[in-house]
Amino acid sequence: MPRVAGADEAGRGCLAGPLVAAAVCLDLGSMSSAARDALGGLDDSKRLTPRRRAALVGAIWAHAEQGVVISATPRTIDADGLHRTNITAMIRALEGVVPRADLALVDGFDLGPAAPPHRKVIKGDATSAAIAAASVIAKEARDRLMRGPAATRYPAYGFDGHVGYITAAHKDAVRTHGPSPLHRLSFNSDAYGDHLTLFE
Repeated sequence: MPRVAGADEAGRGCLAGPLVAAAVCLDLGSMSSAARDALGGLDDSKRLTPRRRAALVGAIWAHAEQGVVISATPRTIDADGLHRTNITAMIRALEGVVPRADLALVDGFDLGPAAPPHRKVIKGDATSAAIAAASVIAKEARDRLMRGPAATRYPAYGFDGHVGYITAAHKDAVRTHGPSPLHRLSFNSDAYGDHLTLFE
């Protein structure tokens, strides 16, 4: 069986914080039955409980051949655009898998000719173990950053609860305090409400 690399991202739809892409390479030919059992619960990270994701992170790092994590800052997103930033981050993640995997799978996106050879898989984080592993790694890396250092540095925004996604409390905090350095100024201001002209 081949060495399969999967790539996915976390944070594309956030109002604040980085976009994080990850690639995970699984050597399916040499994986033990114990490793397969440990990774048996892999799924789209959004469908897993935080406790289950945290447990899987350890199993992924223990049994994957390698993993690569790439982070893009809010200012990069503002300068380059969300889609381009997302594509670039996933390309860099796949490029970090050395030697190149026999098969590279990407959740939902064709990364174009500049990327290593790969195959787009719609809803791949629910069907490919390698993509699901990348999904878990990306989301856990991002959530830990937002719940830890980001929440400590900018306590007024409640990042420890919503990790930068749209919630009523998050929108209220931005209305009250204005955007923090972690907020994406290029995000469609309609998401914040009619009065948040800072984001237009």
